[in-house]
Amino acid sequence: MIAVIAKIPVQPEKKQEALDAVKTLMSHVAKEEGTLFYSVNVSEEDPNTLVMIERYRDRDALNEHGSTPHFKEFMGQAGSFAAGKPEIKVYEEIEAV
Repeated sequence: MIAVIAKIPVQPEKKQEALDAVKTLMSHVAKEEGTLFYSVNVSEEDPNTLVMIERYRDRDALNEHGSTPHFKEFMGQAGSFAAGKPEIKVYEEIEAV
Protein backbone atom coordinates (compact mmCIF):
# COMPACT_ATOMS: atom_id res chain seq x y z
CA MET A 1 0.00 0.00 0.00
CA ILE A 2 0.93 3.61 -0.51
CA ALA A 3 0.51 6.34 2.10
CA VAL A 4 0.60 10.06 1.46
CA ILE A 5 0.82 13.01 3.81
CA ALA A 6 0.15 16.31 2.09
CA LYS A 7 0.25 19.71 3.76
CA ILE A 8 -1.29 22.79 2.18
CA PRO A 9 -0.73 26.14 3.89
CA VAL A 10 -3.75 28.40 3.43
CA GLN A 11 -4.23 32.13 3.68
CA PRO A 12 -6.10 32.79 6.95
CA GLU A 13 -8.69 34.97 5.25
CA LYS A 14 -9.31 32.24 2.64
CA LYS A 15 -9.53 29.30 5.05
CA GLN A 16 -13.29 28.80 4.60
CA GLU A 17 -12.85 28.80 0.82
CA ALA A 18 -10.16 26.14 1.22
CA LEU A 19 -12.34 24.03 3.51
CA ASP A 20 -15.29 24.22 1.10
CA ALA A 21 -13.08 23.14 -1.80
CA VAL A 22 -11.55 20.26 0.14
CA LYS A 23 -14.97 19.02 1.30
CA THR A 24 -16.11 18.90 -2.32
CA LEU A 25 -12.93 17.03 -3.24
CA MET A 26 -13.49 14.54 -0.43
CA SER A 27 -17.00 13.72 -1.65
CA HIS A 28 -15.53 12.67 -5.00
CA VAL A 29 -12.47 10.91 -3.57
CA ALA A 30 -14.77 8.69 -1.47
CA LYS A 31 -15.95 7.10 -4.75
CA GLU A 32 -12.46 6.25 -6.05
CA GLU A 33 -11.97 2.49 -6.12
CA GLY A 34 -8.29 2.42 -5.18
CA THR A 35 -8.43 5.09 -2.47
CA LEU A 36 -8.65 3.32 0.89
CA PHE A 37 -8.52 6.31 3.25
CA TYR A 38 -8.62 10.08 2.75
CA SER A 39 -8.73 12.38 5.75
CA VAL A 40 -8.32 16.14 5.92
CA ASN A 41 -7.14 17.58 9.21
CA VAL A 42 -6.28 20.92 10.79
CA SER A 43 -3.45 21.09 13.29
CA GLU A 44 -4.08 22.77 16.63
CA GLU A 45 -0.54 24.17 16.39
CA ASP A 46 -0.99 25.53 12.86
CA PRO A 47 -4.69 26.02 12.07
CA ASN A 48 -3.91 27.52 8.67
CA THR A 49 -2.41 24.34 7.26
CA LEU A 50 -4.60 21.56 5.88
CA VAL A 51 -3.06 18.12 6.38
CA MET A 52 -4.28 15.28 4.17
CA ILE A 53 -3.61 11.73 5.30
CA GLU A 54 -4.20 9.29 2.48
CA ARG A 55 -3.92 5.55 1.76
CA TYR A 56 -4.03 3.93 -1.67
CA ARG A 57 -4.17 0.31 -2.74
CA ASP A 58 -1.03 0.77 -4.86
CA ARG A 59 0.92 3.27 -6.94
CA ASP A 60 -1.54 2.91 -9.82
CA ALA A 61 -4.41 3.97 -7.55
CA LEU A 62 -2.41 7.00 -6.41
CA ASN A 63 -1.68 7.92 -10.02
CA GLU A 64 -5.36 7.48 -10.89
CA HIS A 65 -6.35 9.80 -8.03
CA GLY A 66 -3.95 12.45 -9.31
CA SER A 67 -5.40 12.29 -12.81
CA THR A 68 -9.09 12.61 -11.90
CA PRO A 69 -11.01 15.70 -13.00
CA HIS A 70 -12.02 16.50 -9.41
CA PHE A 71 -8.41 16.43 -8.19
CA LYS A 72 -7.27 18.63 -11.07
CA GLU A 73 -10.11 21.06 -10.35
CA PHE A 74 -9.14 21.22 -6.66
CA MET A 75 -5.50 21.89 -7.50
CA GLY A 76 -6.60 24.69 -9.84
CA GLN A 77 -8.67 26.23 -7.05
CA ALA A 78 -5.80 25.87 -4.56
CA GLY A 79 -3.96 28.71 -6.26
CA SER A 80 -6.57 31.14 -4.94
CA PHE A 81 -6.31 30.10 -1.28
CA ALA A 82 -2.88 28.53 -0.81
CA ALA A 83 -0.30 30.51 1.15
CA GLY A 84 2.60 28.58 -0.30
CA LYS A 85 3.63 25.45 -2.12
CA PRO A 86 2.07 22.18 -0.88
CA GLU A 87 4.39 19.70 0.82
CA ILE A 88 3.62 16.17 -0.39
CA LYS A 89 5.36 13.06 0.95
CA VAL A 90 4.72 9.58 -0.45
CA TYR A 91 5.50 6.47 1.60
CA GLU A 92 5.39 2.73 1.09
CA GLU A 93 3.30 1.39 3.92
CA ILE A 94 4.82 -1.49 5.89
CA GLU A 95 2.23 -4.04 6.94
CA ALA A 96 2.37 -6.16 10.06
CA VAL A 97 3.13 -9.86 9.67
